[in-house]
Amino acid sequence: MFLNLDHLQVHYPGRSTAAVDRVSLQLQPGEMGVLIGPSGCGKTTLLRAIAGLEPVTGGKIQLAQQVISSVQVQVPPEARRMGMVFQDYALFPHLNVQDNIGFGLRHLSKADQKARIQEVLDLVALPTNAHQFPHELSGGQQQRVALARALAPRPQLLLLDEPFSNLDIELRERLALEVRAILKAAQTTALFVTHDQMEAFAIGDVIGVMSEGRLHQWADAYSLYHRPETRFVAEFIGHGVFTRATIAVQDHQAVVETPLGALTDISECPLPSAYPDGQCDVLLRADDIVHDDDAPVKAQIVRKLFRGSEFLYSLRLATGEQLMTHVPSHHDHQVGEWIGIKIQMDHVVTFPISSVT
Repeated sequence: MFLNLDHLQVHYPGRSTAAVDRVSLQLQPGEMGVLIGPSGCGKTTLLRAIAGLEPVTGGKIQLAQQVISSVQVQVPPEARRMGMVFQDYALFPHLNVQDNIGFGLRHLSKADQKARIQEVLDLVALPTNAHQFPHELSGGQQQRVALARALAPRPQLLLLDEPFSNLDIELRERLALEVRAILKAAQTTALFVTHDQMEAFAIGDVIGVMSEGRLHQWADAYSLYHRPETRFVAEFIGHGVFTRATIAVQDHQAVVETPLGALTDISECPLPSAYPDGQCDVLLRADDIVHDDDAPVKAQIVRKLFRGSEFLYSLRLATGEQLMTHVPSHHDHQVGEWIGIKIQMDHVVTFPISSVT
């Protein structure tokens, strides 16, 4: 592994709880990791600890097999060979593009500086912008200059803190894909912080979901969505709701009985004995619920959200259970209308019944 966090802790004076609470994760060389979670969950603090800007109070951080942070060891930030890209770009307004990029290359000869500046300008698709100033560039171009500046010294690890949050949604999605391609071409190991799930899915080889200082799961996007390890991950990622269900044995086969009928393909589910009387909560994603006019189960539309190619309908069964479903946008039903639905699941995810009502 290239980056290794082992039970990392960061405490701020005067706080009873840890800002980062026993977090362990690994990044392989050339891999791109992303940390997501609600505001205040600890993801930026974790990034700052890796950069050497926050002292750790427990555990350790290793980079390329070397301990760079622990209670006993604190390698200075400037000695860690890390690049950082911030949400406000932090470009020097009085310097042109090539001088911004060359700011961290002063240890090189003039010829080597010039060659490296042009190399990273080509990498970020700004080969002719060397003599422009930041105010003459678009937001997306400024962000690519900030990325080029961070890449120029050939960092061991690149850290990016909400790098696209100041950009509009369309540009953010496009730039996220561009940045991923740039970093893959440069074979750079990187760790992002973002609050945007779609951005995380577009960028990350591996994604960590954090809450209250804890890392709930460190996995690829598919696993986070279809095989969440905690209830928080299940609720935070994607669209879905929990509804009461019962795991039982019928004709020597385990089934999950739900308000929409019985689920029989439950090879990944626990045995009925895992929950008291088999009672549990089952996660129903919006894409697990299919609109079917001929289905015997009907649900009332209580809210609709237009998404271009589809609607996201919030539904209520006659028995009161709440559901969500994605429906192609040519099925334009009205709020209050009853529609037929059926369940169609490939991954059945259950958790203990929540005590929260």
